[in-house]
Order: sequence, then C-alpha cells, then structure tokens
Amino acid sequence: MQKKQYLCVIFFKKKRKTGFFITMKPNRFAHKISKDLIQWMPVIDFRGEVIIVDKRDDVADAIAYLRAQDILGVDTESRPSFKRGVHYPTALVQIATEERCYLFRLSQLGMPEELADIFADSEICKVGLAFKDDINGLRRLRNFKPANCIDLQAIACKWGILDMGLQKMYAICFGRKISKTQQLTNWENVQLTTEQARYASTDAWATLRIYKELINTEPLPAKEVAALKQAELEKQLQHQQEILAAREQANGINTENT
Repeated sequence: MQKKQYLCVIFFKKKRKTGFFITMKPNRFAHKISKDLIQWMPVIDFRGEVIIVDKRDDVADAIAYLRAQDILGVDTESRPSFKRGVHYPTALVQIATEERCYLFRLSQLGMPEELADIFADSEICKVGLAFKDDINGLRRLRNFKPANCIDLQAIACKWGILDMGLQKMYAICFGRKISKTQQLTNWENVQLTTEQARYASTDAWATLRIYKELINTEPLPAKEVAALKQAELEKQLQHQQEILAAREQANGINTENT
C-alpha cells in the first residue's frame, strides 16, 4: 500500500475520507505570544520511549521502525560554540513519532546511509523547524537529495502564527511551555544525560505535534494572511525608526554636554 505524501498545500481544503467530510477545527490561534505569558504555562516534555542509537548494530531496527511511519518530527543538535566563526558538525539527530523518539548520535556513528535515505524518501513526511539549516548540517556529513521535508516556519503563517520559535509556536498551539534549559549543553559528550535525552526528544516530538495540529485546523484566507504580514512588517519598521530616533536624540544630548 502506497503511503500518503504529506505536503502542506493538500490540507488547505476540508479533508475527505470515503465519501464523507472530516470537519477541521476552527482557527483560534493567537498571532503572537509574549515570553511573560509563556513562563506561567505548565511545562511539558516528551514522555514516550526514548531510544539512543550510538552503535551501527542498532541502526537497522531504528530505520525499520521509521520507514513504517507516514510523518516524522525531526530536530538536530550540535555542540554549542561561544566563538565567532567557530561551528561544530551536527552531533545528534532526533526523529520522533507520537510514541517513540530515536536519538542518532552522529558524533559517534557518522551519518548512516540508511538514515540519509529516510530524508530522501518522498513517501515519508519529515517535519522540522528552521529545517533547511538542519538538512544542510546533515548533508555535510553525507550528501543526499531531501524530499518531502516541511519547515514549520515556512507554513505557520498560513494559520496566522507569526512567532517562529518552537517554544512560542508550541505555546500558541497548546498553551504549554517547552523547557529550553539543555539547549547549550555539550551534545558530543561520551554519554548523554537523562535531561539531554528528554530535551532532545521533546523538540522533535513538538514539531510533529504542531504540524498535526495545523493540518487539522482551518487555515486563514490568503488575504487575511497577507494583511497580518504587512501589519507586522509596518510594526517592525516603526520600532526601528523609534530606536534610530532615540539614538539620534541621545547623541544630540551628548554633543551638547561636550
């Protein structure tokens, strides 16, 4: 049986199944959300099965499970750099379903060919956030032609969501907070801590949950989306002008005092 190809554009109409329509959820998403509001939300993390793949012998079973899925949530991690111009290769790729998340330790495995084939498979939908950067990082380890890879940042605006960070996007969709406390830890450590594994799994799982929530919710009309984008752009331009005016005023005061 051929798998469905999950392309974002196919969900912009009511979904039809065997002769009847499945009603999509009404769109009640906020356009933006503040950090002050998020800090009061209940914290949530992935509570499914986490499987660390750091040996070649473990790759085949993981790939077999992933190939049986229609949609996968994906994220990657690299060792943090605190020097300008210094970048480290992708150390970890997390691939999640609702129930299970595999953590492939690329710093120990390299990029297995079987894993690259998952990202090149047009019949499996892969969902990420700022996905182009993740894909490029993986391709530096082993080249492949990505297929059916969907970036949440590229489609969220069609539902009126203008905040592009994962934590804010999740809070808008579900009213829950994803912790980012492990983000700057060393992902090349010999062993991952329990906290690192849980954090990494949560990010991949969260992208999957957000995507599923979006495709089951009515998108906004194109004209309304365009108006939101224009209003946001004008707001940003006004803010920049206010900053420039404040700087000019401050420089003028300093000049008078000298």
